[in-house]
Amino acid sequence: MQHAVGSPLPPHQPGQGPHAGWASAAHHPGAPQGPAPVPPPPPGYPGTGAGTGPVPPPGYPGTGAGTGPVPPAAPAVPGHPQPPAPRHAPAPPPPDTTGHVPLPPGGPVAMPPAPPATAGVPDPAATTLAVLLIGPAGAGKTSVAKYWADHRRVPTAHISLDDVREWVRSGFADPQSGWNDHSEAQYRLARRTCGFAARNFLANNISCILDDAVFPDRPVVGLGGWKRHVGPGLLPVVLLPGLDIVLERNAERSGNRRLSDEEVARIHGRMAGWYGSGLPIIDNSQLDVPGTAAILDDVLARAIASPPTW
Repeated sequence: MQHAVGSPLPPHQPGQGPHAGWASAAHHPGAPQGPAPVPPPPPGYPGTGAGTGPVPPPGYPGTGAGTGPVPPAAPAVPGHPQPPAPRHAPAPPPPDTTGHVPLPPGGPVAMPPAPPATAGVPDPAATTLAVLLIGPAGAGKTSVAKYWADHRRVPTAHISLDDVREWVRSGFADPQSGWNDHSEAQYRLARRTCGFAARNFLANNISCILDDAVFPDRPVVGLGGWKRHVGPGLLPVVLLPGLDIVLERNAERSGNRRLSDEEVARIHGRMAGWYGSGLPIIDNSQLDVPGTAAILDDVLARAIASPPTW
């Protein structure tokens, strides 16, 4: 028998040829599509003789209601090929939860509770604290803060204002080029960023020590700003060696961290205003970094037992 060009090949009979059992006409484009076989309605449909029953869904063959849900497939008949199973969209992969650790939100840091009188001197090395180390350029704030944070028995972070301020690369407002609105705005922004970081660390039981050159004659911008950003539980300590020590240490600096001798002397003179303020002051002129950190622990133990008013 000859077939017209483009017409499908006749379907193979079951058991004949390599494609036995395939519904070949259904897989060739252009094949004449006949009506799909209608499965018998379930018992209970009207007209089946089984009495009344549920109304068939809209779109069921013979209802004239248009398209609708597909009825259940008819049971397999031996010798008749079955249509392919409907394809479903692949299930989405499970979400990647690695590293998704819920964190408590940061909030203002409260003052650490004072220990009972019978408990003796509190151990600041085992207490979650927020410390602000104040001092002029060259006082050793960064070195002492890093050492103190490295040698505690509880997790502790060191947050340096200068490091955060220098996150700004293009457009960095260097105060050495002149104090202006841009440099002051970047200082304020860095302080607020450090405060947010400290609150988040402390909310997750990680102590913090921040260092900044806070001036006593600008309490609203300096100490008051830190109190607003971190909370009333922040413990300020002043690190104030002699002028000759500060000048010597400043001379060892490089880049924009090194100031002129005149600027260092001016800052040091303004820092002298902390005397009589009620804040604890450490003169580390004759102390190395470990020795200063040990004195800092003693000062903080007294501050926990009797918080300073500031």
